[in-house]
Amino acid sequence: MKYLVSATALTLSLVISPMASATPQQEKMKTCNADAKTKDLKGDERKAFMKTCLSNKPEADAKTTQQEKMKSCNADAKVKALTGEERKTFMSTCLKG
Repeated sequence: MKYLVSATALTLSLVISPMASATPQQEKMKTCNADAKTKDLKGDERKAFMKTCLSNKPEADAKTTQQEKMKSCNADAKVKALTGEERKTFMSTCLKG
């Protein structure tokens, strides 16, 4: 529960102050949170996913399909509040990577 509150507070502070430069770890936290939300993970399953995601270790048997990439990239774009050309460029880059 403390982790969820901390993650939520971190995410909110990043959304509220978009002028501040986010560190790579903060960006990773936003991405991992968005991915966990997209996958609707809860409890121990979410905790395990976040640990793996934040440690940069690939999930054991997860090969990211195009559909999963699309969900993840959409969630990231939403977290970053991207619209128009910025969103289009971001999605293109995200889906290639």
